[in-house]
Amino acid sequence: MRKDAREFAFKMIFENLFPDCDEGLTYDTLLEQTSLSEEDVKFYNEIFSEYKSNKNDIEKIVKSACEGYQLERIYKVDLALMYLAITEIKYVKTPIAVAINEILNLSKKYSTEKSQSFINGVLAKVVKSV
Repeated sequence: MRKDAREFAFKMIFENLFPDCDEGLTYDTLLEQTSLSEEDVKFYNEIFSEYKSNKNDIEKIVKSACEGYQLERIYKVDLALMYLAITEIKYVKTPIAVAINEILNLSKKYSTEKSQSFINGVLAKVVKSV
């Protein structure tokens, strides 16, 4: 399911927010822990490839939408979720409603109670500008 591929992409984007950490899970380790189909792996690869290729642009988009917040102070889980949503909306061309709904569901699982409304607000600003 794309849901699983999306969750896997979230984990890898989150992992990438800590480039100096050698103790993190690797792609191979995480892939072994999932039951992604060949189609899911293809979808994941599309998302992650677009994220890596457009990381600086994605970061700028989030930074401009997060007025009054420094990216370094935003909860890393929320940051990874927003990066994933923007990657899907802008580069993978996932329908906006689908991308946002899936990201908010992931935030329920991995983030705080307040994060959902924060992420939703930032993504609403992003959608208006994209």
